[in-house]
Amino acid sequence: MPSLIDIRRRIRAVRSTQQITKAMKMIAASRLRKAHDRIIAARPFSKSMVRVLSSLAGRVDAATHPLLAARDDRAPNAHILLLVITADKGLAGGFNANVIRAAAQFIVERHGQRVSLGLVGRKGRDFFQRRSYPVRLERTNLFARLDFNDAKSIAKPIIEDFVSGEIDAVYIVYNEFKSMISQKVVTERLLPVPRLGEDLAAQVPPGVSRGSNLDYDHDGSIDEGSQIDYLYEPDAQSIFEALLPQYVQYEVFHALLESAAAEHAARMTAMDAATNNAVEIVDSLTLYMNKVRQAAITREIIEVVSGAESL
Repeated sequence: MPSLIDIRRRIRAVRSTQQITKAMKMIAASRLRKAHDRIIAARPFSKSMVRVLSSLAGRVDAATHPLLAARDDRAPNAHILLLVITADKGLAGGFNANVIRAAAQFIVERHGQRVSLGLVGRKGRDFFQRRSYPVRLERTNLFARLDFNDAKSIAKPIIEDFVSGEIDAVYIVYNEFKSMISQKVVTERLLPVPRLGEDLAAQVPPGVSRGSNLDYDHDGSIDEGSQIDYLYEPDAQSIFEALLPQYVQYEVFHALLESAAAEHAARMTAMDAATNNAVEIVDSLTLYMNKVRQAAITREIIEVVSGAESL
């Protein structure tokens, strides 16, 4: 049976841990609010860019752009780049483990193709480097001061490798922020750009040529009731070719923002659970300490009474 001193020392240690986890929960909640505000603030730009690109795709030959070139990424020798976004720190529950598990599952499913990794975040980098996976790109320490230049530095070499033909497709896996207590692991294709090109060309109504002056709704769909003549300077093809790489960069930036918010939410939930567990442990240890102390007092009384009777 441990002594009272040992039990008191353990209670003090658990209470110290409880203070740390409570502070980490409050910090994560504060950072989550800021990260969520950044996601909300970025949505108007995203909608506007999709709308402009959708409008331009109906006026130019979008299929000629190299970022829209469809390739068979299921071919035996296809080269795929998987961009894995994890956190730089732990203590976030299953946040990092879920992304790593999804990335490993993707590699297993694509065993017939060559899969290289782009690793964003220290946790994912440490995991895959220890297992000797081929790594084409790695970035760490981005989430402390995340901005659009970080997304550009990640997207630029990816775009160059795809255009040059070194890789046939780019996929991205990250945690999408759903709510304070829910994050969803998402695996989606980044290149070739999946939502511009044939999908948009299919939206053109029958009997209307690609170059017709159609107006587009906020969701990117065509408003058949209006035909507005837009003047582009320079020409529409040049603007489309300039905006499409920025669209890819923004998709990377959006994934980073989602991952940052999901990380703070996961850490807040994990630290809240840890704080509650610390309270339960302290209560249990306090009850056990009282039982030990009561047993010691009872034993001393019995010894005193037995000694008195013997005299």
